[in-house]
Amino acid sequence: VQLQASGGGSVQAGGSLRLSCTASGTRVSVNHMAWYRQAPGNQREWVARIAPGGSTDYADSVKGRFTISRDNAKNTVYLQMNSLKLEDTAVYYCVVMKSSTLLPSYWGQGTLVTVSS
Repeated sequence: VQLQASGGGSVQAGGSLRLSCTASGTRVSVNHMAWYRQAPGNQREWVARIAPGGSTDYADSVKGRFTISRDNAKNTVYLQMNSLKLEDTAVYYCVVMKSSTLLPSYWGQGTLVTVSS
């Protein structure tokens, strides 16, 4: 399984970015897919999740600002990030989650998001 994340970059506070994660070796439609992030000096934290049935869940810190979605035909998961804050600065990772535990089983390489004032 390989996960190729893209879409990171630098943006001013209040701006938007959309991250993409294209999978190979598995289908995003049959997996619980998630985004995690790791800010400098912090542990990795879960951000958002989408289940095979399409239901979604978000960390409180991003609820109402971030949206996770997927395009089954493109085998790609997205993270639309709006109203970005300085504290959203982090490396964002796309993850395949193990269905039985909802813990990460495969990680992408990460894409850096930098939010500035």
